[in-house]
Amino acid sequence: MKPLNIGMIGYGFMGRTHSNGYRQANRFFDLEYQPVLKAVCARNEEKAKAFADQQGYESIETDWRKLIARDDIDAIDVCTPNNLHKEISIAAAEAGKMVLCEKPLAMNVAEGEEMCEAVEKAGVANMVWYNYRRVPAVSLAKQLIDEGRLGQVFHYRANFLQDWTINADVPQGGAATWRLDAEAAGSGVTGDLLAHCIDTALWLNGGIKDVSAMTETFVKERVHAETGEKQPVTIDDACMFHCHFDNGSLGLFESTRYARGHKALYTLEVNGEKASLRWDLHDLHRLEYFDHADDSIVRGWRSVHVTDGDQPYMGNWWVPGLQIGYEHTFIHQVADFLRSLETGEPAHPNFRDALETQKVCDAVLASAKERSWKDI
Repeated sequence: MKPLNIGMIGYGFMGRTHSNGYRQANRFFDLEYQPVLKAVCARNEEKAKAFADQQGYESIETDWRKLIARDDIDAIDVCTPNNLHKEISIAAAEAGKMVLCEKPLAMNVAEGEEMCEAVEKAGVANMVWYNYRRVPAVSLAKQLIDEGRLGQVFHYRANFLQDWTINADVPQGGAATWRLDAEAAGSGVTGDLLAHCIDTALWLNGGIKDVSAMTETFVKERVHAETGEKQPVTIDDACMFHCHFDNGSLGLFESTRYARGHKALYTLEVNGEKASLRWDLHDLHRLEYFDHADDSIVRGWRSVHVTDGDQPYMGNWWVPGLQIGYEHTFIHQVADFLRSLETGEPAHPNFRDALETQKVCDAVLASAKERSWKDI
């Protein structure tokens, strides 16, 4: 197998999921390339060393520029807060490195455009980690829609609900809560949670034409974790929007961190003229499906247990009936990226794909601010 030397920047939650994906992909998929965990980079040397020892990285760096300059690094994995995505990705591309970037692509569309231009000018492979495409049940939904089994689509609805910021004592900023700091995150639930819903929707149902949105920030001030000072909160705690898709269907999206009782409830439903389907992250190995062509006496929602070898990705795992979990979505994404290096076909979602999601996110925020419809 051909080695692919990985340099990861960042070591948080996403760093762990990506690292596991790199370690596991070749154990379950027949691939020409094999990731090598060459180096991890973080500002804190002690924490970087602990992460490297735990995850199996050969070395560490504390300056991402030095990591990018290394001749023994083939691909840069950007697992940093959103405000660093642009600078690191462009520098990596200019150095001839492949770039795998966490979502969302950037702080805004303008940054995303620069990032796309950089990877395209350099001609380097690139990908963004929208991992929910790689849930086998969601991939099966894509297959059923593409086969025309739903017919004309009328409605697409999705939500992503959490409850972890309801306490006003939760700080903003710093390593642990940078997602609550607009300077680091760009936006709140729109870029963090709804971006996942939007990416999946664009993949399953096609482009979005326009949006009408509203947002709310329930806690107006929070203590900043690094300065200790109370500052205004400028991210969105909750967002709802509706939209028109290019195919004529209507969309309804909601995300919040103020839904008590929900830690990570991501659901989607698609209603077509012939059939409907729905999926729930809490039961991620199942796809619910309703087919109007069934005989009326047995017509109803069926629960498809997505574990069989002829269903997406599952032939690489266990025997039918034994499901897989969240971490496998990243293994699938690594496998798909490595396969793209073999075939020469782009891995998706690439930077250009992710830019389309960024365009919707920006339009949603602008719509909420101006209280008007916004074209994409």
